[in-house]
Amino acid sequence: MSEDVKATGKGNDYDPTLPETFDSIYEEFRRLRNECPVAHSNALGGFWALSKYNDIKMMLEHSEMYTTMYKNVVPVMSISSRRAPLHYDPPEHTAYRKALDRVLSWKRIQSLAEPTRRSVIGLLQPMIDRGHGDLVRDFSRRMPIEVFSKWMGLEGEQIEVLQDTSQAYIDSWEAANLEGVQAAGLRLTKMAEELIAERKAHPRDVTVDPVSSILDMTYEGKPFPPDKAVGCVRQVLVVGLVAPPVVIGSIGVHLGRDQALQDQLRKDPSLIPDALEEFLRLYTPYRGFARTARETVEIGGKTITPDEPIAMMYSSANRDEEIFENPDEFRLNRPNINKHLAFGMGPHRCAGMPIAKQEFKIALTELLARTKRFEVSGDIKMSQMPEVGPLSVPMVFEAAD
Repeated sequence: MSEDVKATGKGNDYDPTLPETFDSIYEEFRRLRNECPVAHSNALGGFWALSKYNDIKMMLEHSEMYTTMYKNVVPVMSISSRRAPLHYDPPEHTAYRKALDRVLSWKRIQSLAEPTRRSVIGLLQPMIDRGHGDLVRDFSRRMPIEVFSKWMGLEGEQIEVLQDTSQAYIDSWEAANLEGVQAAGLRLTKMAEELIAERKAHPRDVTVDPVSSILDMTYEGKPFPPDKAVGCVRQVLVVGLVAPPVVIGSIGVHLGRDQALQDQLRKDPSLIPDALEEFLRLYTPYRGFARTARETVEIGGKTITPDEPIAMMYSSANRDEEIFENPDEFRLNRPNINKHLAFGMGPHRCAGMPIAKQEFKIALTELLARTKRFEVSGDIKMSQMPEVGPLSVPMVFEAAD
């Protein structure tokens, strides 16, 4: 060990840029939990990575100390200003979050169920009919955009622009293409500006339309400043399109390997909601959401200064042996499943959780109902930090009678 590492505690304990497979990534998380639960990485500009459940939970419970206002994701590739609500802490964060929560009511989510089902069937059935396809590229990358566009009230060309731009944004992020991320981000900002201008000219129901809700909400008695309203809409346009594809891809891989579980869920669809909670624990799609400390802190014997991002590896925390017994096993009706952090917790718990869970339930229900069997048929391509999960899952399908 070098004298510098001895003095600072900042080794290169974790390198997320190394090649990863569907299984090796969880082996690496297990190693970190056992050997270096507060790990330092020299990759991606340098950051700390927490892999233990209780360390991450502590940070999420103390937003007054661990802020999301500065370096809130690893890697950092954005050049734009902070965008609400993700990049703000309470109390300012809360007003923007209320604007989104208002249009994520149970009634509003239920109104999306049938459009979601139509989208799922429209994308799944051609793949099943031909007997093969890529579960992510042909299905789970496209389905959330269709559902999200319905929720956002997008029409015609707007849907195509969002699909093309959001995919360019995600692809550029995965390729660590900073220029591509920034160019797509600028297009999303332009789209946000156009949507705001359109809603100002033609207001919609603030309990149904996200943009109208944002324009209607106030902070300290005043409307949101124009730049912050644009930033909030810009944030909303892409944030719900990243995680669902890799979660569905992971579920497909798991069920392709476990034909007995696949058959059990197919025969008894009432088990699907409980199964999804365990899948979300096993295949949590994030490891790169980050915070920075407002002052120098010590976590796990490591000294961390305010300028250093701290990545919260939810995907590792949800397999922590101290919290979940035999954490790498799928267990239907796991007694403490409600402890999983798949959607985070605290002020920044994922606002889109209700939409995502409904998408997952409908997608898995229809996939099982329309097939006799499916399994992986080729190489799985994995995502990179900040996500965890597959970007490509080639599969073969045997259609139901």
